[in-house]
Order: sequence, then C-alpha cells, then structure tokens
Amino acid sequence: MRRKKTWEAELSKLRAKETEAKRGGGEERLQKQREMGKMTARERIQYIMDPGSFVELNMLAEHQCRDFGMDKKKFPGDGVITGYGTINGRKVFIYSEDATVLGGSTGKTHGAKIHYILKLAREYLVPVICLNDSAGARIQEGMDNVYGITGMFYQNSLNSGIVPQIAAIMGACTGGAVYSAALCDFFIQVEKTSHAFITGPAVIKEVTKEEVSFEDLGGARVHSTKSGVAHLTARDDRECLDTIKALLDYLPQNNLEKPQLGKVTDPVDRKTPELIDMVPIQMRKTYDMRDVIRTVVDNGEFLEIQPRFAQNLVTGFARMGGRVVGFVANNPRFLGGCLDIDSSDKGSRFIRTCDAFNIPLIAMVDVPGFLPGVRQEHGGIIRHGAKMLYAWAEATVPKISMI
Repeated sequence: MRRKKTWEAELSKLRAKETEAKRGGGEERLQKQREMGKMTARERIQYIMDPGSFVELNMLAEHQCRDFGMDKKKFPGDGVITGYGTINGRKVFIYSEDATVLGGSTGKTHGAKIHYILKLAREYLVPVICLNDSAGARIQEGMDNVYGITGMFYQNSLNSGIVPQIAAIMGACTGGAVYSAALCDFFIQVEKTSHAFITGPAVIKEVTKEEVSFEDLGGARVHSTKSGVAHLTARDDRECLDTIKALLDYLPQNNLEKPQLGKVTDPVDRKTPELIDMVPIQMRKTYDMRDVIRTVVDNGEFLEIQPRFAQNLVTGFARMGGRVVGFVANNPRFLGGCLDIDSSDKGSRFIRTCDAFNIPLIAMVDVPGFLPGVRQEHGGIIRHGAKMLYAWAEATVPKISMI
C-alpha cells in the first residue's frame, strides 16, 4: 500500500537535503581544506557577513549531466554557495565556490547560479562579492560548461561601472574562471594557497617546453609585483575577507550614490609642518609620496591599491573631512616618479573606477615626464600613456591637482 504523504515527512526530506548541501564534498574533504590553511566555502561566508544576515539562494540546485559517470556525482548546490546578506549593515550579494565539490569546477548549473547573483546585484544596485576557488570549466559537461563560464563574463561586463564587484582568489582560479575575476573592479589574492592563470604549468611545459611552478606562474607575489593582475594580497583567508570589508568601506552601493561619509575626528584645519622636512627643496633628492599622503588625510589612514606594482605611481583611497577621495600620485622614490607603461595602465584603471563610483580625485604631481627608452617605445608607451590621458580627460568627478 502506498504511503500517504504528510507535511512532516516532506519537510524532513527537505531538511535532510539541506544538511547534505551544507556538508559540501564531505567532512573528510572539508577537513583536508582546513589542514591546507584554508577556510571552507561556508566558513568564508559566515566570517565576512553580519551574523544571521545571510540568505542562501538555489541551495539544492544540481547539475543535469549524465555522461562520464556524472549521474553518480551529484551534490546539492553544485559546488557554489550563493545568496545575499549584509556586511557592516550594507546589503551585498555574494557567492563562494566550494573546491570540495568537483574541484569547484564550473558547469551549467554552477555557472547559472553565479549569473543569477550577478544579475540580482545589478537589479538591486548593491555590491557583489566573488569568492573564487575553482579548477575552471567542468569538461565532463562539454559545451554546457561554456554557457556557465561565458554567462559570468556577460554579467560581469553588464555590472561594470554600475555596482562594485570585488573578486577574491582563495584557491585555484584557472582557465576561463580567472577572466570573470579579472573583469571585477578589484582582484584580491591570498598568498601561498591560491593560484591564478589561464594555462597551467603542465600545458606550458608541453607547448613551450618551459618549466615553472604553480607559485611562480600564478601566485600572489607574481600577480602583485609583475603582472599587475592583483590589486591587493592577503596572508590568509581571514585577512583577505577583512581586506574586502575595508575596501567596501570606501565604495558606494552603486554608481548613483556616493561613498558613505566617515565620522570626522581629525580637524580639517590641522597644521602639517612636518611636510617641510618631508619634501626636500633640492630637486635631486628623493622622498616617498606615500608619507605625504598619510600626513594630509584623515587620521593617516590610506588604503593603497596595487602597492607593489608600478611603484612609481601611487594609487589608493583615503578620507579628507570624512569624504572618500582617490589619490593618484607620482612617487619620486621609484624611477624618479617617471610614468611608464605599467604605471599608465595602473593609473588609468584606477581613475576610471573612481569616476564610475563618484569618488573625487586628487593628483599629487612630482614627475619629470614619461620614462625614455627603446623598450618603453617598442612596448607601446604611446598607446598606454594615451589611456591615462583619456581617463583623466573623461572623468567628470571633481579633480584637484597638487604640484
């Protein structure tokens, strides 16, 4: 005789499914991730979100692939946790990829969940936080994984300049997945436990015969000093999540708003006699422009963006009179403050980000000009320098130049 359905029985099944989803790839894999010095996908969300504020969406979604034995490898949630909540009282959308489920790989369902979150962030005009820990495309799903990956690019592009998008690389971020992170406004990478690249060491060795380690190819040090891909780095997952919170404090909810005013505890008419000794009157002597910036901003607090890349140009956020401002400053300590290819790219991107989110710009100028040299000319300094000139000319926010 067929058992009669009851609400108690159906709700019990639902709770069992939810419990299964919360286990991710299983306790053994979760513990292995912790032993690697990493937080789990759910622990990351719990840490960054205000207590009790997170609401999960599409918790039980599963992939529909049946090829290559995938019908026996189904996990509720399909390797990514998506939802919304608040950070310091501000509404945000967030997703966190789970490397314990099929390596965090992106298939059709996994990608669709992320598309939905990115789209909702744009519709509700609030920031989106992207916690990446993915092996890339799920090849077992064939062309369906292309839908998952490319849809992320599309939604990231539609969001650009509309709502802040912050990506954190907290594990592997390879292949197509890394392009989604690069399309965000800010790219933060955890040291030692994360890697970001398009093609890995094995493929490079096969094609070009070059041998390189994961860390030397796509580690945080490389991307924060050489490639310029990473805007900020963190020593571990917790510091990375704290950095996201700090960065979010300087950004508005969307392009129609201004960043929140901070509480003014530093007098706006404070004297700064130390600048006399800090900036040498002799033109041949050098100094660090970052010291000047920290002297004039509220409480000496300055969040530098890309601090280890193209150090001849300083970019970052601070407050003056409680209002958020963006600094673009030549730094005579490096290359005499000359502008080159890398600093032009660094400056142009930062200027356009500030312009998109209504952040006034302050230029601190001490520059002999563009860096001369055959390598610079052949590398396209004309093209790269023009990007920076265009960004300055196009910006409609207030601009103040201090020479």
